[in-house]
Amino acid sequence: MDNNTTNRQWRTLDIVVAAVVAVAFGVVFQVWNLIWKGTEGPFAFFAPLQSIMYGVWLVPSVLSALIIRRAGAALFTETAAAAVSVLLGSPYGAMAILQGAVQGAGVELGFATSRYRSYGPMTAALAGAVGGLAATLFDALLYYPTTSWLTFRLPYMAIGVLSCLVVAGLGGVALTRALAGTGVLDRFPAGRERASV
Repeated sequence: MDNNTTNRQWRTLDIVVAAVVAVAFGVVFQVWNLIWKGTEGPFAFFAPLQSIMYGVWLVPSVLSALIIRRAGAALFTETAAAAVSVLLGSPYGAMAILQGAVQGAGVELGFATSRYRSYGPMTAALAGAVGGLAATLFDALLYYPTTSWLTFRLPYMAIGVLSCLVVAGLGGVALTRALAGTGVLDRFPAGRERASV
């Protein structure tokens, strides 16, 4: 079943799960920040290609949206995860929180296109792609303002969008299904759907 017409009010359980996902991925973000910095050299031959790694940063927003299925889940979780990474010493400082909000808002927009009724792979892929577009455009304008649109910024954005579509969008679906298979999501629609298949 791909439709969710249940109550859209947040439960305490929804908030707890969003917070747990945010904290876990805040730690992942901090590790990923170090990996990103460490791979600048290997990607020097074509710097925009580094954005192939971008999708990891959007996984918590897609994952929480797929699990919680409430408006605002992607935005809340991504922003909170970014805040956790800042508390852990993100090299991007407080700006990372704004960046997380932009990423989460992009993913949120992807799910909003179905009015929060569709949570299948196509919608998740769209959400990942829209989130990736918002995130890489933010980067292009803020972090790479002097680079060429043709040779750097547009390729960086295109590769980043593809990464977010696959890693965050479809990867989020796979991760949700894996979690549902363990039974930990039985109190959520994603868990009940897997149980009924």
